[in-house]
Amino acid sequence: MIRSVKGKTPQVHPTAFISEIAYIVGEVTIGENSSVWPGAVIRGDFGSISIGKNTAIEDNCVVHSWDCTIGDNVLVGHGAVIHCKSIGDGCMVGINAVLLQGAEIGEECFIAAGALVTPNTKIPPRSLVMGSPAKVKEELSEERLRIMTVGKEAYVQLGQQYEQQGLGNTGG
Repeated sequence: MIRSVKGKTPQVHPTAFISEIAYIVGEVTIGENSSVWPGAVIRGDFGSISIGKNTAIEDNCVVHSWDCTIGDNVLVGHGAVIHCKSIGDGCMVGINAVLLQGAEIGEECFIAAGALVTPNTKIPPRSLVMGSPAKVKEELSEERLRIMTVGKEAYVQLGQQYEQQGLGNTGG
């Protein structure tokens, strides 16, 4: 469901897949070939939310913040809570991870499942981040980055397949 609030209407690229049971409201921009899966909530009522191209927001995620930018080629895993300032290009956010207000995630990071990124934390690029509170464990290897790319590309294709089968709601 795509809704306007406070005079702001989500802007969804025509190639994006939006599940018919996702809820997107307010000042939200979703880029080319991105996907938003069942049960996800993206609320741009406190500020703007920008989601880049080829980015997947999986089932039951919540994206809500004052202003939030999620880059290109990002995969946000099931049940993650995104309340941060930014997630850089090429990142992967694990299942049930929580990214709190003001946090900034550098490019090509892997935030592990269940990680709790505390307010105003700045994560350097290519970091493996784990724990509660989350800590940088190591720099990601080229092999790990390659594996992450495969998963993100699969979601672009899956979103296109769902849209072709009429399972989406792009608001048109």
